[in-house]
Amino acid sequence: MIVSTRFASLALALCAAAASCAERAAPATFYVDSEKGSDTASGTDATAAWKTLAKVNAAALIPGDRVLFKRGGLWRGQLVPKSGSSGARILYGAYGDGAKPILQGSAARDKGDEWSEIRPGLWATQKFEPRLLGQSADLRGAAWIAHNERGAAVRLERMQEEGAAFTRVTCEAAGKASNHIQLWGPTVSRLEPCMALRLRARSTIPFTLNAVRAIRNRAPYLTALAGDTRINIGADWQTFDVILMMQQTVEAPRLHMNLGDILPAGAVFDFEALGLWEASVEHCTPILFDVGILILNHGEQWGVKKWSQEDVKAPLDYWYDPESKRVLVACDENPAVKFKSVELALTKSIISQGNCHDLIYDGLALRYGAAHGFGGGSTRRITIRNCDLSWIGGGLQYWKTRADGSRYPVRYGNAIEFWGAASDHLVERNRIWEVYDAALTNQGNSDDSHQINITYRDNVIWNSEYSFEFWNRPESAITSNIVFEFNTCVDAGICWSHAQRPNPNGAHLMLYPNPSQTSAFIVRNNIFCRSSDRCIRRWNTWTSRLAMSNNLYWSPDKPIMRWQEKTDYEQGDFARYQSELGLDQGSLVAEPQFVNPAGRDYRLKPGSPGSTLATDGGPVGARAQ
Repeated sequence: MIVSTRFASLALALCAAAASCAERAAPATFYVDSEKGSDTASGTDATAAWKTLAKVNAAALIPGDRVLFKRGGLWRGQLVPKSGSSGARILYGAYGDGAKPILQGSAARDKGDEWSEIRPGLWATQKFEPRLLGQSADLRGAAWIAHNERGAAVRLERMQEEGAAFTRVTCEAAGKASNHIQLWGPTVSRLEPCMALRLRARSTIPFTLNAVRAIRNRAPYLTALAGDTRINIGADWQTFDVILMMQQTVEAPRLHMNLGDILPAGAVFDFEALGLWEASVEHCTPILFDVGILILNHGEQWGVKKWSQEDVKAPLDYWYDPESKRVLVACDENPAVKFKSVELALTKSIISQGNCHDLIYDGLALRYGAAHGFGGGSTRRITIRNCDLSWIGGGLQYWKTRADGSRYPVRYGNAIEFWGAASDHLVERNRIWEVYDAALTNQGNSDDSHQINITYRDNVIWNSEYSFEFWNRPESAITSNIVFEFNTCVDAGICWSHAQRPNPNGAHLMLYPNPSQTSAFIVRNNIFCRSSDRCIRRWNTWTSRLAMSNNLYWSPDKPIMRWQEKTDYEQGDFARYQSELGLDQGSLVAEPQFVNPAGRDYRLKPGSPGSTLATDGGPVGARAQ
């Protein structure tokens, strides 16, 4: 691999650190201090703490290690944990006194000079205008290959025209999702923090190229360079630069384009990658990811996301421009002057734990991320305990095509998500609020989606669209021993995101169709209090595989259950619901009587109807608050 001088130095340092860690046999404790730490320190003492998430992510940890963040500190960015072993998990936790350490997935724009008024009442962050430096690679003549799935199909050929060579992509079937057509190009042998990929392209049927990346071509498919764009490809040749920002060090990543559901069937798409250039962004501050939430005064107010500049009309409407990498917001004065804090939640998971195992998180606070709080598939033996998660989700996941050919954006974002294969997880004693989608969810969509031995208990959840969401498919997938117990869930769908969603349907339990092989799915000893739409929503008939009992419901103005999109069971129909569906024996409808709901103290008062309702004769809901 060819690397620049500064990357070579970094590589040598990382190799030395890796060798050092490989030589130590005993686990160690590492400290991280966002104010007084230094990445050149040893990290093994509170007085010699590391400083940044980048240092933590680069550390060669071994099973049994502990990484402790100083309470009262704040780190912006993404944590990418290392795996432990079944007998020696790696812990990410806290030390010192004060508030929980904050891992924050947002960019602050609270300085007046970070905004400019582009017309009366419309303010914008700084435009992203990188400066090209020197060419790092000539890509003319490089080979590209196609990957098709789910019925999508393209054919690749090398062509010549007027002495210039290019790759021709003939689309026979477009597919229904972006990953159904993938083009894999040459390896990027030299990584720089900011690079420009120069392309020339045309298409017989116009379309919009949304993204170009450099990623690892095998699992886990790690992204080295990301370049989100919206370039309109027309009938005539045009040359354009795609700006690629470095996400993480990945060995031998390859250029990659998703064209499924984008390239029209019957289109002939011609393109040639001309080369890669190193670029500089030191003179500007880019916002590299879609902004899913505009958070003002730390949650006192928030913006309303729009999908074009023309739609930004009402006060605090905002739009993220993927081409200029900036945010435009309707405001009667400079947002940084009008509000004490302006946070732009970025569309990436705050903790990305895909393919990780044997981890404990204890005592952390995650906030202001527009993808997931905890995200990533294929995980084993993970405990998430005593964490606070807030203001999560709302970012762009992908664009989808309707039957009439029009396109619409799909947003997403869960606080804690276990995707695909997931086993032996424990989620307990967490506090979760203001989540675009689900506070807690496990989901699967493949043959190896084995969701096994996952327990959620003693969590307090409020103001999220869903408290707990579940689905797993296809029939070959497995669901076994999922336990949701002793949780307090309040005000589902009564949150920042509800009015902005294309499908507002707040519910505490969102149980989608579940064709997987299912056994021992248990919901017991919980409190489900108020929702915007209903307490439970179920699309399936798997009652024989679902055990619900000893739950306390309070929903005076919304249904308890929406059954198969056919039948609503109101609060007054609870006995009929129990009889007809055979669920929730031992459960009760009554006002919980919380100690101080306005202060988010959701403990039960003495004499509450839920005080002796649990299966063990004690109180339902979260006991450890």
